[in-house]
Amino acid sequence: MTERSIYSGLLQATLVFCTFFPVAAASGAERTGTPAPTGRSVESLCGKKVADPYRPLENLADPRVQRWFRQESERARATLDAIPGRAGLIAKMVDFDSRRSAKVYSLSITDNDRYFYLKQTPADETGRLFVRDGFKGRERELFNPTTFSDGSGASFVISGVTPNIDGSKIAMTVSPNGSENSILIVMEVASGHIYPERIDRCWFASPSWLPDGETFLYNRLNPGSLHDKDREKDSRIFVHRAGTNPSTDIEVFSRTANPELGIRPEDIPALHYDHKSGYLFAFTESVDPRVNAWYAPFQPVTGPAIPWKRLFRPTDEVYDFTATKSDIYLYTPKNAPRYQLLKTSLAAPDPEHARTVIPERGDATLSGFSVTSKGLFYTLSFNGVKEELHRLDEAGGSDEMITLPFDAGTISMGSKGFDKPDLWTLIGGWAHDFRRYRYDSDSRSFTDETLSSPVKYPEYHDLTVEEVMVPSHDGVMVPLSLIHARGLQRNGRNPVLIYGYGAYGNSITPFFSPGLLLWTAKGGVLAVAHVRGGGELGDAWHKAGMKGSKPNTWKDLIACAEHLVRQGYTSPKHIAINAASAGGILVGRAMTERPDLFAAAMPQVGLLNAVRGEESPNGPANVPEFGSVTNPQECRTLLEMDAYLHLKKGVRYPAALVTAGMNDPRVIAWEPAKFAARLQASTASKRPVLFFTDFEAGHGIGDRKTKQFESLADILSFGLWQTGHPEFLPASGK
Repeated sequence: MTERSIYSGLLQATLVFCTFFPVAAASGAERTGTPAPTGRSVESLCGKKVADPYRPLENLADPRVQRWFRQESERARATLDAIPGRAGLIAKMVDFDSRRSAKVYSLSITDNDRYFYLKQTPADETGRLFVRDGFKGRERELFNPTTFSDGSGASFVISGVTPNIDGSKIAMTVSPNGSENSILIVMEVASGHIYPERIDRCWFASPSWLPDGETFLYNRLNPGSLHDKDREKDSRIFVHRAGTNPSTDIEVFSRTANPELGIRPEDIPALHYDHKSGYLFAFTESVDPRVNAWYAPFQPVTGPAIPWKRLFRPTDEVYDFTATKSDIYLYTPKNAPRYQLLKTSLAAPDPEHARTVIPERGDATLSGFSVTSKGLFYTLSFNGVKEELHRLDEAGGSDEMITLPFDAGTISMGSKGFDKPDLWTLIGGWAHDFRRYRYDSDSRSFTDETLSSPVKYPEYHDLTVEEVMVPSHDGVMVPLSLIHARGLQRNGRNPVLIYGYGAYGNSITPFFSPGLLLWTAKGGVLAVAHVRGGGELGDAWHKAGMKGSKPNTWKDLIACAEHLVRQGYTSPKHIAINAASAGGILVGRAMTERPDLFAAAMPQVGLLNAVRGEESPNGPANVPEFGSVTNPQECRTLLEMDAYLHLKKGVRYPAALVTAGMNDPRVIAWEPAKFAARLQASTASKRPVLFFTDFEAGHGIGDRKTKQFESLADILSFGLWQTGHPEFLPASGK
């Protein structure tokens, strides 16, 4: 089973040293924390003198810095644990989890119908790997990551599984403590034999198996510490044969091996063999969605001397593609901001003169496509919150909308490729759990093939979903999703949690989360703001919230909050805002621009010091989205989106819960640390500012189940406490 295409862009949150504090800690008796190490750093940025008093926190190896991180984490942990109602939230999440006998995810299906997937039962902290032949086949456990050890004492999760073409072998990555610093291992499926080699530093992209079923291509980082700012530069593609020593692997695609291709140090190389078309495809990746690629007919890969031919340049504006034996389909916003699908020859691709297969529709975004032997299937998204499924018969010219089992907020598709009839859809919504269906084109029918066991949540049977459009600061209408219990009164006192993101063109499409919906079970409104920078309204929506247009992102969130106040749902003292990662810009700048509008802000592992991003390991790869300080215009943009630099002494800021992961490879821990330290020293509101670092986690990816429950309970309980919910107020009040 494949994704919709050959190509997909690369980048599209433990209790440590906890000590007991009395309940008074949660009442705000200790609000500002321990003063952080400071310095007198002043630098010139795009013609301005910029003071950076907390620059010393960037030295994560400094014992003073380590001590401050741990002291703050102890204080935050004690404060959060003392919030009344938090333990009840975790108990309810455990109850929800116990209702499902098994949760299945990360499914991969080979052409010969061999299913590989991760399965988690209520007793499991993380998923175990299973295999079965066909949907109804008997399952067999292949690997339990809790049995894996590298001698460090770290806890591992399975971060990726890639079977070879016939499913006889798998290349599997396991990652420790949320670091995403994966170790690659190889297994013989029939016997369960694990080959002796261990290949570390395999963060980027899935391995790609070659046609012999014995060798595969993989990306490997250079040696370097997790916090080395150059750690992610100049990664390289190697070819490996199962059972051999990785030290003998041959480098086949990289900046050094292929100087003629103009690969930059910050570019991430990827190499994929597509057995359907018979071609090798090479890419360089960053957060830029435009494909930069070469290709060549397959030949045994013994070194870098592959006769590469240019496939796409960034100026072609191809964002995605898939190939058949003779043609190639191009997913592009070029001259079509809501996207269109084009088709050209594989032997002699000509994007400029490609034939239009699916034209742009002005009222909807082309959000996905899948090519099968029964036709071309595609999805249309309306404001990012409602989707349709269509089937196009290219030969006959017919295009039909398919009646779904239920109204879909989100549809994702999977198939075995252009030469097979199989099509699966995963369908879900804000108030409807995801179900997986096989679609039969001949009978026009869906068969439920959900691998996860069924579960019921009667607590959410009376949910109401409102999809509204809100005028932003410049008159542009922004989609806002509101989920709450039926009969909610607009009395201006309802606790509201606004969640958003707004980066990379990633859409927040409807998803069902029983844990997150506990906010609604407590009488609150869960609001999802589809701000600019995301992809809900197409490529133009993304570009309207990146680089120089980035202020639209947080101004859209501010407009959504103001709308909720105007409409009587709530008032500023009852609004909490939350986002993660690049969403740190969204939350950080919203609260610094309008501190009066929010009761609490909760950026998780957030990008909060944008002008220093390029000094972190993952910073250079993000330049296409946010800009570079080396470019004067983009430098000014970065200054504007930097929440840390916008903090001012004596302002009454909202309460804040700021989190970091010490093993985070995406947003280095000192970014949220600097923001939290300066906020503690600046705020005049006397509201708590908590900074919690998980020393055994990273970006939240790969967290174990209990950690996931605890992190979500932290966000919900802190937000409900600060928005005044009586169940979460300590005896002494706020």
